[in-house]
Parts: sequence; C-alpha cells; structure tokens
Amino acid sequence: MEINPLLDTAVPALPAPPESGPALWAALAGRAGLSLSEAQSAALARYLDLLLAGNETMNLTRITDRAAAEVQHVADALTLLPFLPAGPFHLADVGSGGGVPGIPLAIARPDAQVLLIESTRKKAHFLRQTVAALGLANVRVTEERAEDIAQVKAGSTRSARAGSTRSPQAPDARRVREGFDVAVARAVAPMVWLAEWCLPLVKKGGRMLAMKGPKVAEELPAAAKAIRLCGGGPPVLHAVALPGTQNHLIVEIAKTGRTDSRYPRPATLAKGRPIT
Repeated sequence: MEINPLLDTAVPALPAPPESGPALWAALAGRAGLSLSEAQSAALARYLDLLLAGNETMNLTRITDRAAAEVQHVADALTLLPFLPAGPFHLADVGSGGGVPGIPLAIARPDAQVLLIESTRKKAHFLRQTVAALGLANVRVTEERAEDIAQVKAGSTRSARAGSTRSPQAPDARRVREGFDVAVARAVAPMVWLAEWCLPLVKKGGRMLAMKGPKVAEELPAAAKAIRLCGGGPPVLHAVALPGTQNHLIVEIAKTGRTDSRYPRPATLAKGRPIT
C-alpha cells in the first residue's frame, strides 16, 4: 500500500491563520466554501463551555485550557469540512467521547444527520445532555458499539439502544450497516481497528475519515487487509495545519466495495485479535 504523508491536494494551505477562536473557525469553514453565522459561532463556543464544565466531573478531555480547546477541539474538527459531501448527508462519529468531531461538524453543517456512537454510558449521557442544551435536532446519540450497529442492515426498524423512542427518519434507526455517507473517528484506536469499526458503516461511494498523528504511517501497513476486507480503497493522507499543533493528519479511505459479511466481528470475538 503506497502512502504519501505529504499528499494534501484537497485542502489549500491557510496563510497566516488566526491563532484561535471564532476567527480561526470562520477561516477553516471558508476552506470548505462555508460561512459560519453568528449563531453557529456562538453554538461552537457554548459547546466548549459545556465540554469543559462536564470535564470537571468526568474524563472527557485532557485539554482544560480554553484557548487550547478552541484550537485542538473545535478547529481540529472543522478541518474535516472540506472532505464532507456538498449536499445533505449522514455521518457517524465512532467513539465520540466528548463529542469531537461530531458536534462541531453538526453545528457547522446543519444539513448533516449525525450519529454520535459512544459506548461508555456516562459519556453518552453527557452527549445527550449537550445535544439537548444546544438544540441540535440533527444529532442522535447511541450507547451501542460500532461493531453492533454495523451488523444492522440499512432499512431495519431496529433502533439504537439510546433510552428513548426514535423516529423512523432518525439517523440511528435506518442509517446503519453501509448506510452512512461518512464515518469519522479521532484518537480512538490504531487504523487496523478503525477500519473494521468504521468502513462497515459506510455505503459504497462514501468515505472514512480518521484524524491521526504521525504514527499512522506505521499503522497503515498493518491495516491493509482490514481495509480491503471491509471494502476500502487505498488510503490518502492529508496534512493539516493548525496554530500550535504539529503532525496532524486526516486519513481518507474511500468505500469502493461492499464489506465482507464476516465483518465487523462482535467485540467478544475480536478482542485482542486484529485482522491480519
């Protein structure tokens, strides 16, 4: 598998970017041809308030400085905007944790239907509270594991285990196995596992976007078989420039075929046994 960590054809360099805050967010949105309204910028700031407040009672993020969070959470999430479809789409955020990148993307792209997948109950509860506080009607939360969700065929009436009734149009009710346009993940696991968890959720013609650091170049060779079995094409690495950060990369994997029916495996079978 050929890897070029310097390839970054989709995102132009951002000259002299603002250091942080709404000006940086607006500049990053502009790279995708978007304009953030005052209400959207306020929602992004409010999200950070909720995240940092929630972090005082549970482990949601190691970043506790507000200025750093503006860059490393919100701005980092917005670097994905140029890789998202132009029209309405369905997105799965695998291992959402405190809601990055899913919540900032849902705010910046209100035409997206977003499913936050977080199997830790306390974190999922925080996500539901945050989504409600922000009034994000285009976001749903599930405590199910990505492996379990991806075994539900698109069109099934089964809904995610979320503790409340879901409408048939909710993204966790029908957009399941090979039903999402995009699956994203940040700081969740090595690529061999991310490929097995994310690609089965993505429809043919969609894409997986993994937010990684420099070690991804070492992870990708080991993930080659998992990517192939789960229907992925050759990975493309895009360098990301953010103030005060280094070696941020977006790994883009197009879904070029159907996922082998054996995958993803249940967590109890796959534990400690990556696809090799």
